[in-house]
Amino acid sequence: MDHSSEARRTDLMTITRHVLNEQSKYPESRGDFTILLNHIVLGCKFVCNSVSKSGLAKLLGLAGETNVQGEQQKKLDVLSNEVFVKALVSSGRTCILVSEEDEEATFVEPSKRGKYIVVFDPLDGSSNIDCGVSIGTIFGIYSVKDMDNPTLNDVLQPGKDMIAAGYCMYGSSCTLVLSTGNGVNGFTLDPSLGEFILTHVDIKIPKRGKIYSINEGNAKNWDMPTTRYVQNCKFPEDGSSPKSLRYIGSMVADVHRTMLYGGIFMYPADKKSQNGKLRVLYEVFPMSFLMEQAGGQAFTGKKRALEIVPEAIHERSPVFLGSYDDVEDIKAMYAAAAE
Repeated sequence: MDHSSEARRTDLMTITRHVLNEQSKYPESRGDFTILLNHIVLGCKFVCNSVSKSGLAKLLGLAGETNVQGEQQKKLDVLSNEVFVKALVSSGRTCILVSEEDEEATFVEPSKRGKYIVVFDPLDGSSNIDCGVSIGTIFGIYSVKDMDNPTLNDVLQPGKDMIAAGYCMYGSSCTLVLSTGNGVNGFTLDPSLGEFILTHVDIKIPKRGKIYSINEGNAKNWDMPTTRYVQNCKFPEDGSSPKSLRYIGSMVADVHRTMLYGGIFMYPADKKSQNGKLRVLYEVFPMSFLMEQAGGQAFTGKKRALEIVPEAIHERSPVFLGSYDDVEDIKAMYAAAAE
């Protein structure tokens, strides 16, 4: 047995230990947040396991078809939603849940109620499952004002009031990126331990990047500032090297790459989607929260993304997020167009 590798393992920082360390800075905390996060982590492990088997399940006729008992097999996005709803309710620490898969918000029954609101997209990019592209879960956490009388208004808070946000990416490895408002850290699932281990300490996005990420298929419908910005990425007016285009079409994967390598991710409004396409509560807000915590910015074309006050749980918004200086450039384009 290699005793040196065993010794190294004892130094590993698990996600639970990391969050407990964070909570220890607040004497009034009772561990509720750690319990909630453990249930989110459990949901991520379950979905990661299901995603890794989904190709095989399809080959064996187990996904979206009828099994030998005559039962309809659940598609992965529906299954993921059920997993997270059950995990969050059973934590005993939530009072309202908002999921991309459910038309209405879920109000937890009083006996299982806690002080947190969780907004989430259980399986973002699920249309990419069949071709093996990275997909993920996105979540944001708020505190409720009055645990005994939660209302929909408790959910419709600006993103700057979130207390935590994160995403879990199911790709070549299973990576969970989390911020509790004190920087951003990344954890990778070690299958041999069944634990998320701290692998990306205090992630900081580069101040400027060399990559832009946008669906160029929508170019004919863009507004002038976006068109001008992308043109300048390809043909820089200052004579610098052009930026590289990287667009996966899975938000978690595109934002994760942007966070690590720098650059800008853009999903603007256009003539077809005049309010943008990404949902404010469980896509724009968590990713904007993480980007700001990593030293970047998030902008809607009109204002800071985290200052949106949503009026509906599935409201949409344009978003430009990424390296601080790159977002400054697109802000300047919009400011010039408004003059």
